[in-house]
Amino acid sequence: MKTETPSVKIVAITADEAGQRIDNFLRTQLKGVPKSMIYRILRKGEVRVNKKRIKPEYKLEAGDEVRIPPVRVAEREEEAVSPHLQKVAALADVILYEDDHILVLNKPSGTAVHGGSGLSFGVIEGLRALRPEARFLELVHRLDRDTSGVLLVAKKRSALRSLHEQLREKGMQKDYLALVRGQWQSHVKSVQA
Repeated sequence: MKTETPSVKIVAITADEAGQRIDNFLRTQLKGVPKSMIYRILRKGEVRVNKKRIKPEYKLEAGDEVRIPPVRVAEREEEAVSPHLQKVAALADVILYEDDHILVLNKPSGTAVHGGSGLSFGVIEGLRALRPEARFLELVHRLDRDTSGVLLVAKKRSALRSLHEQLREKGMQKDYLALVRGQWQSHVKSVQA
C-alpha cells in the first residue's frame, strides 16, 4: 500500500534551521523516506529553494523558501504493540535534566544510542517515539552500546551547533569512570585514553 504526502509544501527557513545542508533538512522533514529517494528528488529538481534547483550540499540560509514535493512511500505494517514499548517507557525514567534546548539522560548499558547495523531501536528513536510532538531531537555525542552514562540530546539546532563547537574547542570535558572487580596483579595501573 502506498501513502502520499497530500500536496507541495513550502517551508520558510528560520535562523535556527539556517546553516544545514538541504539533504539533511529534507531528512527531518520527510521522516521515513529513504535517503535514496531524497537524493532522487533533489537530482530531478523537484525540490527547489527560492524557486531554483539546488545541489544536495546546498546550505540553507534564513529566509530561504524550500519547495518540498509530495512524496510517495510504501506504508510499513505497524505492529499492534511495539517490542520496544518497555524500553521507550523506561527512557522517561532516566531523564536527568531537560529545558527548552537540551535533554540529558542516563543511558543504560546494553542500549544503542541509535538504530542501524541490524538494530531497529536506539535511544534517539525511543525519544522520538516518547516525544512525537518534538520538532527536533538529535544526539550531541554518542556512547557505545555497552557503555552507560550521561548522554546529551539537543532539542534545537542552535543548541546542537553550540554544543558541537564546545566539544570541538575542548570547552566541554568528558570524563569516563571504569568500575572493575578483582585484584590487580601489581600495585598501580593507569590508563590514559
